[in-house]
Amino acid sequence: MNFVAALLVVAAYLIGSFPTAYLVGKANGIDLRKVGSGNLGATNVLRTIGWKAGLVVYVVDMAKGVLPVVLFPSLASVAKGWPWGVVFGIAAIIGHVKPIFLLGKGGGKGVATASGVFLGLAPIPALVAFVVFVAVTSISRYVSLGSLIGAVSLVTAMWFQEGTFSALFIVSAIITAFVFYTHRANISRLRSGTESKIGRASKNSFDKVDATEDTVSQLSSDASRDRA
Repeated sequence: MNFVAALLVVAAYLIGSFPTAYLVGKANGIDLRKVGSGNLGATNVLRTIGWKAGLVVYVVDMAKGVLPVVLFPSLASVAKGWPWGVVFGIAAIIGHVKPIFLLGKGGGKGVATASGVFLGLAPIPALVAFVVFVAVTSISRYVSLGSLIGAVSLVTAMWFQEGTFSALFIVSAIITAFVFYTHRANISRLRSGTESKIGRASKNSFDKVDATEDTVSQLSSDASRDRA
């Protein structure tokens, strides 16, 4: 095994582990693991802090996927793409989902970093997926739905470009399945109609607010009876 390449796999994981959303949240006095969806990704930042912070997080998280794929093969004197470019990219995605700097307690769902990985490996399918993501999200207002359909469009575009038995197509199919796995709670909420839209609280959020108001009202009523 190429020793330098092996070290760069670890470096790719460490780059992926950089907790962008966590640091942006802390800079705004918020632990995003305890707010909103609890996810350390651009979507939770967008909903909790605002679109500017969300955009910063998305760009940095995407760069965490691009840089190892584009830069590390030349540093290790190996060919770009399969296999080492893919290995570097997967290491970055794992770091994003399970960041060592947070001891694995909190991470993103891998969409932004994975989009960066494929932007470095296969720009055209990645751009197709990005356009589909933006279109679906803009129309539906569901970021999760845009992410899921974008992932499907990536593997479809990869199939057209690379063919059924290519390594990149197989890897894209595996990553797409992984994205669906990390979004399983979102899929459940989409099916039940309780998923949050951009700029609108979810039904669950309203339920929590109503429950809190009911509790406050009950406590006030009890206090009034005690004084009487």
